[in-house]
Amino acid sequence: MSSSKKDLFRASKKGAISVSSLGEATSDLEIYSKEVLTALICDNLPPTPNNFNIYFDRLMESKSESFKKQVNGILELEDDNGDEQSMELEKSLKEGFLSVKNILQVGANLYKNMALMSKILEKHKKELQNSPEAQSVLRVVTNLDNDVTKLNGILKKQTTHMKTLYEETAAIVKNVENETIFDNQYGLYNRRYFMSKLEQEAHLMVEFKHKSSLIALKLSKEIDSQINSEKALHLMTRTIARLLLKTSRRSDVIAHYGKGVFVMMLKHTNIDNAKNAAERLYDLVSSSNFFLAEQEINLKVAIGVSEISNKMNEDEIIICTIEAMESCNNNEASHYEVCER
Repeated sequence: MSSSKKDLFRASKKGAISVSSLGEATSDLEIYSKEVLTALICDNLPPTPNNFNIYFDRLMESKSESFKKQVNGILELEDDNGDEQSMELEKSLKEGFLSVKNILQVGANLYKNMALMSKILEKHKKELQNSPEAQSVLRVVTNLDNDVTKLNGILKKQTTHMKTLYEETAAIVKNVENETIFDNQYGLYNRRYFMSKLEQEAHLMVEFKHKSSLIALKLSKEIDSQINSEKALHLMTRTIARLLLKTSRRSDVIAHYGKGVFVMMLKHTNIDNAKNAAERLYDLVSSSNFFLAEQEINLKVAIGVSEISNKMNEDEIIICTIEAMESCNNNEASHYEVCER
C-alpha cells in the first residue's frame, strides 16, 4: 500500500473517511486529476503545481456535491494551511500584545491606588496631630505612612520598567504588523498581502497568457441608510466576509481592502465567468437575512467586476473595480457593474 493510501486508511480508522469508500475515492481522484491535467494542456498552460491547483478548484465547480465532499475529505488530510497558520499566529501575537497592555494598565492602577492611600494616611495624620490623647495611634499611622511611601516608590520604579517593556513590545509588534498578511477585523487577508498577490498574478498572466479577474464589493448604501447603529453595520459586514469565505474556491484570494470594502481575485477566470461569480455572490448575500432586534433585514451588496489587464497597473485595476462597485451602488437595479477602461 502506498504511503498516501496508508494515510487515508489511518484517517478512515479515525472516522474521516469510511474504509468502504477508500478505494473508490482514490480511484475517482486519479481520474479527476487526469481530467485536470488534460484541461491544462488543452489551454496551453504548463502543468505547474500552482496552475494545477487552480484548475483543480475550477473544474470542481461542475462536479456533483457528493464528489466534492469525497475529494475535500481527502484534501483535508494533506492540507498544511500555511497561510492560515500564519494568520492564526498573527492573531495570537496581537492578543498577546493586548494582554501585555492590560497588565501595564493594572500596574498603573495599582500605583494610583497606592498614591491615594498615601494621601489618605497623610490626612489622618493631620487629624491625629490635633488630638493629644492619640499620640500612640499617630506613631502607628506615621510608621505605616513611611512603609507605604517606600512601597509606593518601589512600585513606581517597577511601573516605569513595565512601561519601558511595553514600549519595546509595541515596537516589535509594529514591525511584525508591517509584514502581516491577516486582517484581524474580518478574518481575511489584508490589503498589503492582496496587492502583492495581485502583482504576482499580473506577472503570471504575462508569462502564461491566461485570464484572471477581480471583484470588489461592499454593503450597499441602501442597507447603510436603513441602519443607524455602527455596531449592527459592522456585524453585517462581518457576515458578508464569512459568506465570501464560504463561497470562494481555495485558489481565490479574498481580502479586506479597507473601510468595509472586500476584494476577491479570481485566478484563471475570464470576465464572463467573473460576471457569473458576481451574480452568484449577489444571490448568496441577498438570500441571507440579518436580525436586528425584531427587525429582519435582507442583506444586499454593491459589486464591481474587472478583468486584470496589463493595460493598467495594480493600483489602477483596483481603482477601476472600486469605481464600478460605486457605480453599482448608485444603481439599485444593478447587481454588479463592470470596469470599463
